[in-house]
Amino acid sequence: MKTKFFKIFTLALVMCSGITNAQIKTNNATSATITGESVFLDASSFPSNSIGKGLNFPRTNLVTFTFTSPTTSALKFPTAYDGLVVYNTATGTTITGIPVAVTPGFYYYKNTGATTNSTTGIWTPIAGANTSVDIKTTETITNTLVNGSQVYGIKGTFTATGSSAFVSVPVPTDMTGLYKMTIFKPGGSTVFATGVQTFNVATSTNNVVTGEGMITQVYPAGTYDYVLEYFK
Repeated sequence: MKTKFFKIFTLALVMCSGITNAQIKTNNATSATITGESVFLDASSFPSNSIGKGLNFPRTNLVTFTFTSPTTSALKFPTAYDGLVVYNTATGTTITGIPVAVTPGFYYYKNTGATTNSTTGIWTPIAGANTSVDIKTTETITNTLVNGSQVYGIKGTFTATGSSAFVSVPVPTDMTGLYKMTIFKPGGSTVFATGVQTFNVATSTNNVVTGEGMITQVYPAGTYDYVLEYFK
């Protein structure tokens, strides 16, 4: 009799274990069986919609963040962390994947490569995050990529003679191509013009002809601020 009772009790434990594995427990409430459902976790209605509940994402410093065991983690995570979401707390440049400027906010790791630190991996701001980058007089990594190529920026000034479309703008070190040049009116932040006709990267002075479309621009005599965005 004891043996029969023990077998029944053991069978009941196995059945309960199977049921438990098919359920999810949130806020001390067990949900209905989720086998075959698209949702793996549902905490939308407990205890009520009027009580504040939210999902707290991990906070990390993307300026110093590195993946653990980069040579083997791709075996544990076949997607190589593609889609990983974090809340970044730092301002600076990432050291994982493609270097990119980051500021506090939500980011996800966009990676089409086979390894975590692939050259295709990049921390990408989620819509609504602070994506602005302050371009300074020293080379700045912007948050812009074009076909996977990083866009850099630098701020400076030039002096116009008032009679020529040529202006003197030094070529940034290792610059290979131009992305955009924006000129501001003296003493303010109002945009005077955006556009470049020619830019000779082989010389360092009198190498820029600016303008809009097919029209060159001759600036009144004076000093102007500019922001140059470029490729390396």
